[in-house]
Amino acid sequence: MANGSHGSRQAAWEFFGAELKRRREDAGLTQVELGARVFVSGAYIGQFEQAIRKPQLDIAQRIDEVLQTDGIFERLCRKLIDDRRYADYFAEVAELERLATKICEFAPTLVPGLLQTAAYARAVTIAANPFVTDEYVEEKVTARLERARILKDATRPEYWVILHENALRVPVGGQAAMTQQLEHIARLMRERVAVVAVLPRAAGAHPSMGGMLTLMNFDDAPPVAYAETSFSGTVMDDPSVVTRAQRAYDLLRVAAVSPEASLALIESAAEDFRRCVSTT
Repeated sequence: MANGSHGSRQAAWEFFGAELKRRREDAGLTQVELGARVFVSGAYIGQFEQAIRKPQLDIAQRIDEVLQTDGIFERLCRKLIDDRRYADYFAEVAELERLATKICEFAPTLVPGLLQTAAYARAVTIAANPFVTDEYVEEKVTARLERARILKDATRPEYWVILHENALRVPVGGQAAMTQQLEHIARLMRERVAVVAVLPRAAGAHPSMGGMLTLMNFDDAPPVAYAETSFSGTVMDDPSVVTRAQRAYDLLRVAAVSPEASLALIESAAEDFRRCVSTT
């Protein structure tokens, strides 16, 4: 059973869902009808009402507009989303990661958050936010490391990752930080915490040129896909879209080298960075 602040937040999301159901029914709308007006599926509305999933802020705003609820759902959503830790568009994804039984990710340019070390996460945060305070940076780094704790749980999800070779070669945080980062990935592979495959540069064009792709499966809810670019992200639950995303991931997996060959590539890249450190 959930306890502490997580339990309180879950209870608040349950209130959100119950209030949404009441307001929707008062408006004489079915879940499908409301979903169509806010650009999500009816099943998604049902999962909001059951507190299985948490709406992104923009969806909460559209619900207010359709139901004419004077901003109540936006205010609830803002209160429940910890804006300091995650961007609005990512808060739901962090929640879904904790519920997922299987997570599949493709990362074309950088190491995914669940695999990042503190030094790597710090470098990524500073690169994107060069004028922020040290406190802000450390809050982001801590949040990222806390997300990764799901990989240490006894009930951890199956975690599959396809890394583009470019993500292994860019010295994020410097040579020493990249050595540590790649060694961390290799260790998780050897400990069978994650299955990681590398998509080599020689593979050329691939089905996810536009950005990162994540697929998540659950015991008690349909699968979702999540696509992210530098400044935005979208959670998708439409079955036809999720099927297309799964097909794209399958094509990426076919183009990637085997986990064994991938481990050798990652260890080789780590050694290259290590040699650079030793000669400077």
